[in-house]
Amino acid sequence: MKIFPAIDIKNGKCVRLTKGDFNQLKIYNEDPIQQIEDFLKYGFKNIHIIDLDGALSGKLINFEIIKKIILKYKIKVQVGGGIRNLDSVKQLADIGTEKIILGTAAINDKLFLKNACNQFSHKIALAIDVRNKKIALSGWKNQTEIDALEFIKLVEDYGVSRLIYTDINRDGTNLGANIQESLLVAKKTKIPLIVSGGISSIDDIKNIIRHKEKNIEGIIVGKAIYEKKIDLEELKGLE
Repeated sequence: MKIFPAIDIKNGKCVRLTKGDFNQLKIYNEDPIQQIEDFLKYGFKNIHIIDLDGALSGKLINFEIIKKIILKYKIKVQVGGGIRNLDSVKQLADIGTEKIILGTAAINDKLFLKNACNQFSHKIALAIDVRNKKIALSGWKNQTEIDALEFIKLVEDYGVSRLIYTDINRDGTNLGANIQESLLVAKKTKIPLIVSGGISSIDDIKNIIRHKEKNIEGIIVGKAIYEKKIDLEELKGLE
């Protein structure tokens, strides 16, 4: 099971939101580079980075920070936030980003998603951010009536290499992941799935691992790390 410590970047700082609400933002580290180094001390090899400024603006804002992280540390990084065109995808691919996370633009334009998958084979991850099983867009500000599972089935053969399934109502709450819904989605698609949103304890992670759903590739852990509800050494031991 891959464990992805999460870094959300806003105004060049490492922050976390609660339920995707930018009015409930807390700064945890002034320097994302230092945060990466803290994770590397424990041997983590996979990192999840979201450019929150990018998600709001529709273009990469914190690219230079992300570039510095990838080029300096040679770790596997998946990056999302504001990637709305093929030029931005190429920018990230060229610096060695392992997975490039598409969300809003891919949901709004399935042809863009298909073209990105064709041009950047095995590089494209799709963010499925949901409230009550319906997809939300643009940094989670815009709620749609698009059924998440139905959309996944529509694009299943495009070549998406990874799904990142986030329950917004759980994200940043430390209430525990929506495991049952994640398991259901994983069983309904052949695309490997990453569980995200609400992980609050080591027991949450063990519970996901215990189900042994073969299509769940990994777990993103964010606020619980920063609030010290999860010990990093114990977390690394579950990979």
